[in-house]
Amino acid sequence: MLTAMAAVLVGLLGYVVMCAARPFARCRKCAGTGETERFGKARTCPRCRGKKYRLRVGRRLHNAWRRTYDDGTR
Repeated sequence: MLTAMAAVLVGLLGYVVMCAARPFARCRKCAGTGETERFGKARTCPRCRGKKYRLRVGRRLHNAWRRTYDDGTR
């Protein structure tokens, strides 16, 4: 049990470091190309809007927490 908790903690810590070091990741829908194919035609990816990157979930949560904290302490 202790080993499993340590593994989860190490994984979580690694993800936090990754979100701080590289907050953007390649888009999952277009695999970082910026385009998807629909009915045989290439079009701009609707998820990343052609920017090829997305904001990681952990970084999105951090940004929301910081925004709430800053609004509450003014």
